[in-house]
Amino acid sequence: MPGSSQRKGAVRRKGRGNTAGSGGRVRRALEGKGPTPKAEDRPYHVAYREKRATTQRRRSRSSTPQTGRAGSGPEWVVGRNAVLEAMEAGIPIRAAYVAEGVERDDRLRDILKLAASHGTGLLEVTRAELDRLTGGAVHQGVALQLPAFEYAHPDDLLTAALDSDREPLIVAMDSITDPRNLGAIVRSAAAFSAHGVLIPERRSAGITAAAWKTSAGAAARIPIARATNLNRSLRAYADAGMSLIGLDGQATMNISDVPGVSGPLVLVVGSEGAGLSRLVREACDHLASIPITTSVESLNAGVAAGIALYEISRQRVGGLD
Repeated sequence: MPGSSQRKGAVRRKGRGNTAGSGGRVRRALEGKGPTPKAEDRPYHVAYREKRATTQRRRSRSSTPQTGRAGSGPEWVVGRNAVLEAMEAGIPIRAAYVAEGVERDDRLRDILKLAASHGTGLLEVTRAELDRLTGGAVHQGVALQLPAFEYAHPDDLLTAALDSDREPLIVAMDSITDPRNLGAIVRSAAAFSAHGVLIPERRSAGITAAAWKTSAGAAARIPIARATNLNRSLRAYADAGMSLIGLDGQATMNISDVPGVSGPLVLVVGSEGAGLSRLVREACDHLASIPITTSVESLNAGVAAGIALYEISRQRVGGLD
């Protein structure tokens, strides 16, 4: 019959008194606790550990000496042949690295001998660390880090040339992007007593390991200035009394016929392909060419600069034997 069941739970038990309240505990538990932290800010989350590891790597990189321009990585010479050639050429070295347990051969032994004779310390690091430092380049267990090159200011270059006891001569380059051409022109400029070299900051090669090597050390003996705006600097040089002579393969005037080479002079060399830019051409007082056989389209920029500098030097001293 209804109500006569003896099954447990079938009847309602009487309590001993009024049910105690939660005291607001439930309400507080339902209240919000603010926005959920990002995964990378939660210590127990894998993203937090990854962020921490990345920060430690960045700190490690910042503690390693860096070279090169702001915004770029260090200038490195990697590989046994390249390192050996750089050391033989006397390229400045900021730091030299060798990997632990690297296999030794004749080239590495020569590198170690050169380092010892020049007092260059070799830092021994793990292969993984050398991979990181060189950006994963094929280093063969040895690498050199070059110091940042100290460029002169275009105004200082002009002042030094005008204050010199010989006729001012500056070599400017327009869009020379091959560092070997840059190094060759720097070498020729030093050989023919130029007061310095002017290059643009953009769309131009800088003094890298390749340029250092090609210059055969001349980059350390002659000032090299870098202009934010090459055309503006050239016009400032012209206002100071310098004549601007641009090398142009299509010009009708021969380099030997250019007037005024005995006075203050800027020789402007353009790239082998595009030549001088329009604004630079317009800034020049004269455009001159080097006569060559019709079977050859053009001269290498480094070769052309060397020939032109020789001709300028010949005219200035009244003839060279």
